[in-house]
Amino acid sequence: MTGFVRRQPSAVLFAAQIAGVLLYPFMESTDVGRPLFSVFGILVLGLVVLAVRSTPGLTWIAVLLGIPATVMLVIQAVTGSDTLLPYSSALEAVLYLYAAGALIAYMLEDPRITRDELWAIGATFTLVAWAFAYAYVVCQAVVPGSFTAAVDPTGERTWMELLFLSFTTLTSTGLSDVVPVEPFARSLVMIEQLAGLGYVAMVVSRLVGLTLHVGSKRE
Repeated sequence: MTGFVRRQPSAVLFAAQIAGVLLYPFMESTDVGRPLFSVFGILVLGLVVLAVRSTPGLTWIAVLLGIPATVMLVIQAVTGSDTLLPYSSALEAVLYLYAAGALIAYMLEDPRITRDELWAIGATFTLVAWAFAYAYVVCQAVVPGSFTAAVDPTGERTWMELLFLSFTTLTSTGLSDVVPVEPFARSLVMIEQLAGLGYVAMVVSRLVGLTLHVGSKRE
């Protein structure tokens, strides 16, 4: 198992984040689940740092961002308080964006497409989605009421609602009932829309082209 994690860090990271999408609804709605939410966040942070190690990115930067974020998540898990949530979310947003950039460099550094690089396509996408969701958490903390929704329009948006907004924005499906209403929140959403289009247009299309090129050479 350890050998697989070292050989395919992007696959493990991608699987963990997909698992998070399924587990978060159960964790965020109960008192027992909230500490588990922080513990799961620590696990994902470790996998992010591990994924960066296999890329041209600088591991020490990921560690520098990950350590204080981990400490804050531990405090949140022990105390059950969300006081540090905006600060840990800000560090996680930066770390996830840095890791996404490192994975993109990893995928494009040579014309040879490995199995882990194919998994990195999905891992990079989820990293960006998570990064913007954390950015929305910070935005909501700084400017309360930045987002509204069909259910409880004036209430604070949950993590799952903000992650749902991030995924629907990044994929340009526009299916979310969560809507940014404050100017800076709308700016963040527009930047994520641009990031989603750019990722598909520049990164995914190039990798598909390289894969087809290698396949035609073998024939």
